Amino acid sequence: MRMVLKGNGAVAHGVRLARAQVISAYPITPQTSIIEGLADMVSEGKLDAKFIKVESEHSALAGCISASSAGARVFTATSAQGLALMHELIHWAAGARLPIVLANVNRAMAPGWSIWTDQNDSLSQRDTGWMQVYCESSQEVVDSVIQAYKVSEKVLLPTMVILDAFFLSHTYEDVEVPEQEMVDGFLPPLHLPQKMDLEHPAALGNLVFPDRYMEFRRKMDLAHQVALGVWEEVGREWGELTGRPYGLVEEYRMEGAELVFVTAATAASTARVVIDALREEGIPAGLLRLRVFRPFPSELLRGILAGRRKVVVLDRNCSFGHHGIFHQEIKSALYGLPDAERPPIRGFIAGLGGRDIRPDDIEGMMRGVWEDRVTDPVTWWDVLEAKDPARAAVVMA
Repeated sequence: MRMVLKGNGAVAHGVRLARAQVISAYPITPQTSIIEGLADMVSEGKLDAKFIKVESEHSALAGCISASSAGARVFTATSAQGLALMHELIHWAAGARLPIVLANVNRAMAPGWSIWTDQNDSLSQRDTGWMQVYCESSQEVVDSVIQAYKVSEKVLLPTMVILDAFFLSHTYEDVEVPEQEMVDGFLPPLHLPQKMDLEHPAALGNLVFPDRYMEFRRKMDLAHQVALGVWEEVGREWGELTGRPYGLVEEYRMEGAELVFVTAATAASTARVVIDALREEGIPAGLLRLRVFRPFPSELLRGILAGRRKVVVLDRNCSFGHHGIFHQEIKSALYGLPDAERPPIRGFIAGLGGRDIRPDDIEGMMRGVWEDRVTDPVTWWDVLEAKDPARAAVVMA
């Protein structure tokens, strides 16, 4: 069924189609309409689920952990400061191997106070054990929520489905919403092997001594490695059902590309326009969009980028005191390549706090690297110090 939906609405429909049984959430801009939509679906009888109203994001995830431990399919959503408040239990959910799905609407961290998008909130949870999927469109959002449940329940790891604040969360798009019967065939009911069961009692999350703790963490790491293949398998299966296949990454005009632009989320849509324009000029440009960030597809990226002439990475995030986070990860993935096959990588940090990334920005980045005018490893793009040094000195003092 075709519908016109905001990204947040697409999340809600994905959760409905996945037949989530427990929703535990606390509202925060720009995530709120996800929870409002699901509350309406529950109250109107369109979704047979228990909706738990809580007083904070910490309690929201605690409710999910409890329900998931009892064997329920669960969902929550948050953004920025809310995700930060969940941090203790983000670790717990992954360590307990619970297949929770969380929609995070990327919002810049405070202070300064901001409700607009960048990726530092989700990327600050990079090393917690959660899988992360970055979406470009509302169509991808609804599809990814459903796929996330299937992957999480196969490998027993939680997943964040991540979408940009406002650029995606509050923008209406044409979306093909799958039929319930098709989704039911794709996503079977959850049967959690380690759930709380009075007939088969067991200790969950108990004390682990030093002679066993590392083995638990090694199993989590192995599950992430297995998950790479599961994401590909599930994406192919979804494509066979809907005509919309998904992979760990997406390639656009990469055949013969010598100048490769790498980014994630909605910035990729803008980049496509620039890639087309550069191709018309004869510049062999291509786009590589990161979709599944954790587990990180190092070998796949190494195979795609080896032998390219130049790579440009756009980060809507920053690891302060270092580089953009996607930039770091890609450099690490390419480190073992022979010198002749390892392309130079130039990173750009842009769009923090919701600042727009326009086609001319991306074109400027790509032309600057292609023409060897940008030689620094990382460049902060479109900042006051470059536009008006006098004003920047006052603002940054």
